[in-house]
Amino acid sequence: MDIAQSRRKENIAEYILYLWQIEDLLRALQFSPEAIYSQLVAPRNIADEQREIFLLWYMDIANLLREEGKESGGHLNHTLHLIADLHNLHLQLMQLPAGEHYRKTFSRLSPSLPTLRTLLGKNEISDTELCFRALYASMLYRIKGGGQKAVTDTLEYISPVIGELTAIYHKVERGEIDLFKE
Repeated sequence: MDIAQSRRKENIAEYILYLWQIEDLLRALQFSPEAIYSQLVAPRNIADEQREIFLLWYMDIANLLREEGKESGGHLNHTLHLIADLHNLHLQLMQLPAGEHYRKTFSRLSPSLPTLRTLLGKNEISDTELCFRALYASMLYRIKGGGQKAVTDTLEYISPVIGELTAIYHKVERGEIDLFKE
């Protein structure tokens, strides 16, 4: 919860990936409050009152996954909406003068997208969501000690695109940049 809040403010991409990790952890713990408490809450060096707050936060996410029918897979609508917001920004940057540098960064990634789409089997999603899924897949590959070479090879192009998109997103959010001014 504390990590999620700080990541949301500082880096929307890390926030999304962090919530995806939490989703998978909750599934692995079979949404059991006891397991969630013992594995995710108890190890924290926090006061008992805080432990209750953390457990409730994890259970809220578990309940959302159940409500959305995503007990065995998929991602919360909340994160998918954030990715849609980022994709809308991507589309604007592809057209507006303010996106000149972003377009150059994206042009290095663009040729790899069809291969990545095929590898991940995700034809129906936006380029932005595809990048997030590739980042998450790469993270899981590193944890498991393997990986699809094409996915990990593409990271050198995905990371700068998502990094720049995220930075612009936060600048727009804070009112530090006006996309419609040159």
